[in-house]
Amino acid sequence: MTQADPAAFNANPIETLSLLLVITSVAAVEMRRLRLSVAAYVCQALLIVALLAAFAAVNPALYWWAGTALVTKAVLTPWFLFRAMRGAADRELKPVMGLGASVIVACLLMLGFFRLTHGQAPLLGLTGMAEHEVFRTNLAVASTVFALGLYAVLTRRDAIKAVIGLCLLENGVHLSLVSLAPELPETAMFGVATEVVVTVFLLLYVIGGVRREFGTTDTFQLRELRQ
Repeated sequence: MTQADPAAFNANPIETLSLLLVITSVAAVEMRRLRLSVAAYVCQALLIVALLAAFAAVNPALYWWAGTALVTKAVLTPWFLFRAMRGAADRELKPVMGLGASVIVACLLMLGFFRLTHGQAPLLGLTGMAEHEVFRTNLAVASTVFALGLYAVLTRRDAIKAVIGLCLLENGVHLSLVSLAPELPETAMFGVATEVVVTVFLLLYVIGGVRREFGTTDTFQLRELRQ
């Protein structure tokens, strides 16, 4: 398999866009206003689109993925989220940890996963692409975004915030995919096929029904009701 030539990429803008994904992830997780969290996710979605377009320098098929991501991540998913919040409080339900402690944990996760993945990228990536700095950085960012998304899913009581965490998790998976094999046409097809917009729609539909039935989107209370 012919690997993409790193010289074909403009590394500085790619690395800048990639690192901005971490900032938007922390903002989406830690903002207590749900609409602001969604706005942070929209910013991240646009960054993903820009990254895919930048990688399209070696694989024009990625323009199709970028276009799909623009529609699904930056338009449809936020619309579903804002629609699900109609008539509900904009303030996130109290999470497991307070803001200060949560920010500390998020920063530790961010630094830990970034340093671990960046240092072990050739081993984790299993391709020669991971030996180049631009791909090492992207893989490190991908693991960091994935970890922050998983953190949100596991620690947030508000079901809407958990869905936002799922979206972040998916963005981390997609960034790792395009970082490992940007030159393969199959990369674009697999990326398009693994968009979770339908899953987000179904989850929000169920959450809306639960809120109408029980008057809450607190996942901890719903666990108690099940018992």
